[in-house]
This record gives sequence, structure tokens and C-alpha cells, in this order.
Amino acid sequence: MLTKVSIRNFRLLRNVEMLFEEQSTLIIGRNNSGKTSLAELFRRLVEDGIPAFTLQDFSLDTHEEFWDAYLFSTQGQLDKARDTLPSIKVTLTLSYDQETLDLGHLADFIVDLNPECSEVQIEITYALIPEKAKPFFETPATTHEQPPPDKALFFRTLKERLPHHFRCTLASVDPNDATNRKHIEWSKLRLLIQGNFISAQRGLDDITHKENDTLGKILNSLFNTAESESAHQDDRKTTHDLRAAVSDIQAKLDTGFNEKLKNLLPAINMFGYPGLADPNILTETLLDVGLLLRNNTKIRYSGSNGVHLPESYNGLGTRNLIYILLKLLEAFKTFEARPTTPSAHVIFIEEPEAHLHPQMQEVFIRQLALLSEMFTKKSNLTGKWPVQFVVSTHSSHITNKVSFEAMRYFLPASGIPGAPATTTKIKDLKKGLKGIPTKDQEFLHQYLTLTRCDLLFADKAVLIEGTAERLMMPRIIEKLDAQLAASQGLGRQYVSIVEVGGAYAHKFLGLLDFLELKTLIITDLDSVSASRSICPVSQGTLTSNACINHWFDKSYSPAELILKTAEEKTKGLVRLAYQVPEQPSGPCGRSFEDAFILANLAIFPGCQNDESHAMDEARQKKKSAFALTYAIHETNWHIPRYIAEGLNWLAASSTPVPPSAKIQVAA
Repeated sequence: MLTKVSIRNFRLLRNVEMLFEEQSTLIIGRNNSGKTSLAELFRRLVEDGIPAFTLQDFSLDTHEEFWDAYLFSTQGQLDKARDTLPSIKVTLTLSYDQETLDLGHLADFIVDLNPECSEVQIEITYALIPEKAKPFFETPATTHEQPPPDKALFFRTLKERLPHHFRCTLASVDPNDATNRKHIEWSKLRLLIQGNFISAQRGLDDITHKENDTLGKILNSLFNTAESESAHQDDRKTTHDLRAAVSDIQAKLDTGFNEKLKNLLPAINMFGYPGLADPNILTETLLDVGLLLRNNTKIRYSGSNGVHLPESYNGLGTRNLIYILLKLLEAFKTFEARPTTPSAHVIFIEEPEAHLHPQMQEVFIRQLALLSEMFTKKSNLTGKWPVQFVVSTHSSHITNKVSFEAMRYFLPASGIPGAPATTTKIKDLKKGLKGIPTKDQEFLHQYLTLTRCDLLFADKAVLIEGTAERLMMPRIIEKLDAQLAASQGLGRQYVSIVEVGGAYAHKFLGLLDFLELKTLIITDLDSVSASRSICPVSQGTLTSNACINHWFDKSYSPAELILKTAEEKTKGLVRLAYQVPEQPSGPCGRSFEDAFILANLAIFPGCQNDESHAMDEARQKKKSAFALTYAIHETNWHIPRYIAEGLNWLAASSTPVPPSAKIQVAA
């Protein structure tokens, strides 16, 4: 079983490590966070041939290392240049059962002598060939006799030299002693690990005027697998029967069809060329099962009166699901037909949610494990199918149905200080949430399951108190954006708004810290008297708000809380916002509705700038009706100060807005 992969210097994966679950691992994260890079790397490692890389495959942050190495070489420090040169390195860790009598291909990779060790480490390195260091660092050709180092020229030359001076090597390394290693042939890695990939681009475009037979072409692959010598006998019998059926048709073609077709050919002797004998030209039409499946067999949906509907006539969601199921069956049949059983089988599935409605997305991820059991039961496979699914998704519905332990969070992070490149952090929720109490972990997962997991895909987040804030927040953000520069507007950033209530917001702090998510928590001051009864802020001695008390780790009076500075309300990437007076020494609301009324006395003239009157006015209105009135019908109002200050902090924070793509044409 594959348990871990460590990657250095491949695209966004500058220096990462990821653990694999025994059955299904879910990769989540924003766009351009490295999820596709991981799948592409594995594709190169497990496909036929020695993996090949280009300069574009190196993390952008390594460019300075290439340049520094070149400068060392121009100074005659070839050894230092060689040591500075970056390499792409991948370390795979597999575990095995020590009680297993036959380790199969895994035995070739075991180099340790420790009887307690049950791990194998496989190291793949794409690096400079040692004996080619000198020609690799030769000064690029130029028209100048003694040119100064030219960075642009160097990298143009580097792109051409890299494939000829770098090579990929494979070695097994002792987990207990890195100096104990053994060179391994590439063919043995293919025997050890099988990989299959279902990419996000599946060729299922909604074509209505031209037929699309993407699904039908998978049948040819299934036939070829079933026909191999190592395939299961039932599958081989099926292919034999197919060939027998085609053979019967072939015989009829030879005696009937071809004889008639011969009449279409002109007789050679009609030309009367002297000495030219009639060569008796015949026609022969051959039927090949493989070609029939590949070019002439199409999947149809049942119609009526013998008229069946083409593949493209069904919805994209249904076709997407059928495609994935057929590809999974193809992967299983390929595994089953291999002469020797691989020790690990990894299947990458990218964005299975494409075109699927939410309920179908949830069912898919839930049934994935059962599907592998079903394939195994319907075959005569001895032992367990050691399949491990790696699913990348942007769907909160799929995420809802997976435990925290199975999630791997891909987070774009800044690279080398001053460098424009970005890299990826891979955060393991199984390890990252260990510091959070178990009850809080259970609460978080149940809460996000019942609501949504948008927090896992957002750039920023706003945690709010209740219904009124949730209904009015889009209008509040719209008003705020009208006052901000376009580059800072929250409306063009990926902001998730989550309703959590004041009693539970603090339970999210550990998760927010782990996700490194810039977050504003908007909650209520909730002033109470010494007897714990609700009262105006000016008369309160305590706050009943659990989040505020947890934040400051001490009980403060409302009067003291009002005086807290912005720095005291900020911890790392999270800021707390609760009611404050609109004007210094002015009245202060204890809830959102109170604060809204006090911020808009022109709309509520009867309140007379008084806390008690504002509370009474708020009590007379239902929260949802209050929010809908001012979110939809009466929109000429001011944002309460505490919310405006918090949202301005969130908008002006350092989390970058995804830049517009700069498209360059390469000559």
C-alpha cells in the first residue's frame, strides 16, 4: 500500500509531503493550488518509459538556483555549481504486512535488514548526469567575444540543454539508513505500482449536431485487456465467442459479398494487351473485432420501435458518471489481467462532480468504496484489490461526505521572499487538527456536513451570528465595495459567509488557523447584568457571548470590551468584530438589529439615540422580516461601524486577489 509521497521542485510542489489513506484520499483546495501537478507527476512515474521532464516542470523558485549554479561555474567553482544545481526528487513510501509470505515485486525494493521495519522507500531523482557537468555549464554561444552573464540567454540555452544533460534515476533506499541504497530498473516500478487516471477533461462535450462516441471507445480497451493471456478465463472466453461470431460473418462475406463485389471490377483482358494473362483479381473484406469495437461500435440508449438514441443525446451528468464507472471497470480489469499482482494500485479521479447534481455527487463519493468491493466479488480475484482512490474536487457536497482524516488541503503559498512564483502547501487535516479537542472536531465536521464546506475552498471568510446578518451581508458587502478601490473589493474575492452563532464561533478558531484562512468573525456584544438578565450595554456588567469570552480568555465588562483596540481584536489571520458606539461616548447596541438602528437614526427617529429605545424597536420586528426589508426594499442606510471596520480590515488584508491571466505568445 502506498502510504506517503514527498516531492521537491516539481511545478507548484516545491517541497511537500502527502499521506495516502488506505482507501480514499480527498484532495481539496482552490484553483491553481497544485492538485493537477500531483496527478501529472504520478502519470509520468507509472506510465511506460523513463520519466522525462523539461525546464518548465521545475518549480519557478528554482530558477535562481540554476542561475547561481551557472555563476559559480563561470568563476571556476564547478563542484559548487554542481551542488547548487536543483533537481526534481520524488520519494514514495510503501508499507507491507511482515506476515505476508510472498512479497512479490516488493521484494526487489527491500534493502534493509531490520526485522521490525515494514516500509519501503523508493527515490526517483531527475538530476544532472555527473560526467556532463562541464559541457552543461559551457557559456552559451553569443556574438560577443567576452560577454557578461546574460540571464535571458542562459535560460533559453538551459531549455535546450536540460533534456540532454539530466536523467531520471530510480533507487530503493533503506528507511533506517539513507546511505544504504540500491539501483532499480524502471520496469520493476511499473510492475510494483499500477496507476490509472480519470482526468477532468473527459471529452464529453455537449455535442448535438455531431455524434460523440467517447464511451464507446472504452469498449475497445476492455476487449484488448480481456484478450490478454493473463486475463481471467471468463473474460478470455467472452473475447473468443466474439471472434467466433465475427468468423461466421466472415465466411458469409467470402462466399456471398466478395463474389458479388468481384463483378464491379473490370476484366484485365478487355484491354487486349498482348501477352498479359488474366491475374484473376479477387476482393477480400476482412472483419477485425478490435477495429469493429474501436471504429464501429457505439453505445446507445434504449428508444422505441427499434430506434435507439446516440450517446450524445443523454445528459452530460449521466454520461460523465457512466464514463467514470467504465474507466474504473477498465482499471480493475487491467489490474486483474496482469501476469503478476502489483503491490499498489492508485487511481486518480479529477473533479468527478462535473455535470453532476449535488445529490449525485454525494452518492458517488459514498459508493466509491462499495464499487471496489462489487468489482472484486464479481471476479475470481484471489485476495483484496489493493486500490487507493485519490479524488480531487472543488465540490463542497463531496467534501461533506468525507471525514476530516481523509482530506488533504492544498494551499497556495508565497515562494522565496521577493520572488513572483508561488508554491503549494499540503496540509493534512488528520495531523493538523490534533490540537483541537475531539468534541470540537466532531462538532466542526457535523456542522460543516449539515451546512457546507465552503471554508475549504475560500480565500477569505466571514463568520456571522445569525439570520439577519446572513440575509444582509451581500448588500453590506455591495455597499462597502462601492467605497473601495476595485482591486480591494470583497465582491471580486472568494469570500465564504458562514452562519455559526456566537456560542460556536470560537470552535472554528483551530480550523481557521490550520487553513491559514483570513477570517472576520462578526458576533454580538450580548451584554447582561450580574444576574445574567439581558440589559442595555451601558448597564451591563458581563457578556454572555461565549466567543468573546474565549477570545480574551477572561471575562470583561461591556464597557471594557468597547475600549479594546483593533490589535487586541486580531490574532494572526482572524479578527473579531462586535458592537461599538457609532460615535465616541455614544450609545452602543448589544445585537446586530440594535446597532443597525443606532447607525441609522434617520430611518428610526423614534429611538432618539437611546440604547433602550433601540432594543425595544428591534424586539418589535422579526429578524428575517427586518433583514429582508433593508436588504431588498429600503436600501438607503449606513453600515454599522463595527461591521464596516471589520470588513475594511478583511478587504485590505494581505491575501492576494487572483490576478488576471497574462497570456503571452511564444515565438
